[in-house]
Amino acid sequence: MTAEQLVAQYGKTTSTTEDTVKTDITFVGPTIEGQQQVFNSGAVAFLNSLCAKFAAEVPTLLAKRKQKQLRIDNGELPDFLPETRAIRYGDWTIRGIPDDLTDRRVEITGPVDRKMIINALNANVKVFMADFEDSLAPSWQKVVEGQINLRDAVNGDISFTAPETGKQYSLNPDPAVLIARVRGLHLNEKHVLYKGTPVPGGLVDFAIYFYHNYRQLLAKNSGPYFYIPKLESHLEARWWAKVFAFVEERFCLKPGTIKCTCLIETLPAVFEMEEILYELRSNIVALNCGRWDYIFSYIKTLKNYPDRVLPDRQAVTMDTKFLSAYSRLLIKTCHKRGALAMGGMAAFIPAKDEETNAKVLQKVRGDKELEARNGHDGTWVAHPGLADTAMTIFNDYIGGDRTNQLHITRDVDAPILASELLETCEGERTEEGMRLNIRIALQYIEAWIQGNGCVPIYGLMEDAATAEISRTSIWQWIKHQKSLSNGKLVTKDLFKDMLKQETTNVKEELGSDRFNAGKFTQAAALFEQITTSDELVDFLTLPGYELLTA
Repeated sequence: MTAEQLVAQYGKTTSTTEDTVKTDITFVGPTIEGQQQVFNSGAVAFLNSLCAKFAAEVPTLLAKRKQKQLRIDNGELPDFLPETRAIRYGDWTIRGIPDDLTDRRVEITGPVDRKMIINALNANVKVFMADFEDSLAPSWQKVVEGQINLRDAVNGDISFTAPETGKQYSLNPDPAVLIARVRGLHLNEKHVLYKGTPVPGGLVDFAIYFYHNYRQLLAKNSGPYFYIPKLESHLEARWWAKVFAFVEERFCLKPGTIKCTCLIETLPAVFEMEEILYELRSNIVALNCGRWDYIFSYIKTLKNYPDRVLPDRQAVTMDTKFLSAYSRLLIKTCHKRGALAMGGMAAFIPAKDEETNAKVLQKVRGDKELEARNGHDGTWVAHPGLADTAMTIFNDYIGGDRTNQLHITRDVDAPILASELLETCEGERTEEGMRLNIRIALQYIEAWIQGNGCVPIYGLMEDAATAEISRTSIWQWIKHQKSLSNGKLVTKDLFKDMLKQETTNVKEELGSDRFNAGKFTQAAALFEQITTSDELVDFLTLPGYELLTA
């Protein structure tokens, strides 16, 4: 949306800064409770300085993504960059890892909801990643409330009383280390304008969290720590490095005070991991296998290649060749440069009945044992109930006298080639798998446009990556005229028919009251639009964002 459309939609443009502070920042839409505290004059002046120096470069970086994608669409497969060979073969390491980030054997992730923050920080984990990205539907209210919640968590006085039960929640004496994940560069914050243009959402998230919390974090012998998502090139990492260096100088902090972990969750980025580490070497401490988004990116990046179409999502597991190569290369790259190599997400939710829960825990154990055996320094869980299982496995592999597996170099491995990272995997495309994709994506999109980005569906805690894989898989099958294992040709009409049928099935599963009170009609319309579009829509959250309540 343009600034004029935003103002027209929300009816007014307001500024929450004091009249004496002159900035080019304006706010669109109704003022949320707590907004004046979060966006006080100092915070807005700081954000304004970041926008003045760095915001204009973001469209250029996004344009470079499109240029690279066009070359891939036209037959130039992704590969390691010849122009950065000296970096890959150079002798250098990252600056170092703070004491409270050397042990990250289990991390929990979740949105910046108040109850979630307390439960996650209290869980048997080393780190909580508080998420403004894929597990948060970024309505303006949730963005503002999330910053308030994190400020209170850093101050140690966060509490929550459940309105239904009156149960009270508060922080334990020794909570997990807090890391904030900001939004990706492709996502703007439409409620904050700089000179009339929406500000990159990640810049808003970073600036406000840093401004309100860095002093208290440093006083607690921790620091301002961030997860950076969706990077596609070392040039984007360089942009973040410049942001961090500017902020450290502005606030008279030692270089390297700000620390970040970058998710390698796009196919282009896996070919530039060393370069990403190099550009951010003063601030970076780890890379992470964001594997669900990585599968989505594999589909999206190679969308024009009929020989690289993936099977059912359930068949694309971490022991497939291209995902195994990705995990092993990330570990080898990180440990060579002194950085930690974080594993991926266990999205399972503990089941209430004992037999089902035993199966869930067995799947989690298998996944985490593979990661630990490969040499990952830690892993992710989506639910506190899985923390003990993951912790036990990583304790066994890391041992009591170490805090990580940086000693595992994987130097005996043969070099991992571009062809291994691009190799597709075998497996069937089934009608059952397609229908399951439709039901999951429909329910997730409906929850997202209602403001909930972290959704339990069929025993898994899903975020945006799940819906992205589901809808791009079907789009890819349609584009390349693939058939299901029962012989049915996947077409737009077949998808539309299945969507209608599965919408009815979802209504039966959830009940008429829940279904009719929801936004399933809007969700189905959006789902159909982006799945049957001739051109693949980059991110469902972009059109979805326009449907979010202000």
